[in-house]
Amino acid sequence: GFTADTQAVVYDRQGANYCGRLWWMLKWVGHEAVAVLDGGLQAWQAIGGALDSGPAMAREPSRFAAASPRTELMTADQLLQQLDQPTLTVVDARPGPRFRGEVEPLDPVAGHIPGALNRPFTQNLGEDGRFKPPAQLRAEFDTLLAGHDPRAVVHQCGSGVSAVPNLLAMELAGYGPTALYAGSWSEWCRDPARPV
Repeated sequence: GFTADTQAVVYDRQGANYCGRLWWMLKWVGHEAVAVLDGGLQAWQAIGGALDSGPAMAREPSRFAAASPRTELMTADQLLQQLDQPTLTVVDARPGPRFRGEVEPLDPVAGHIPGALNRPFTQNLGEDGRFKPPAQLRAEFDTLLAGHDPRAVVHQCGSGVSAVPNLLAMELAGYGPTALYAGSWSEWCRDPARPV
């Protein structure tokens, strides 16, 4: 039942972490009408939004045709080629200890991509689980980027999922779309030829 005209609203209970990846994937296949429910399921329940359980209502099958991407995907090879360029800024969404290489619970190598900046994705959210106001997000990203061109930002994390809330936050802050390195640290660190 999903068509090019369908307005998709995605949500989760994880701070726009997993639904953010779905938002990005739908944009990547050319779907423009997709939004993230700010605050997720918790916010919906807090305003008394209705919930259903059990099987969803059956919908008439349809054909969804992918279109030109509305977001940018960067590969490891592209990132490696641009790594020493002053126009590239990598923003890593992992927690500080993983970024600094103090702990690495998932991947075989600890550390980060050389030159990357660290902004854990949870810093985009207020105590209520909603994204911070756009002006506050903009001020925080301006401080993080310290003069780097926001249009040249590539987001990454461990596996390309928790980087998306940073990408969403930059759009909310009024920056244009930025790129995602979906392979992220898990892909990057598996090739010893890539610098760490």
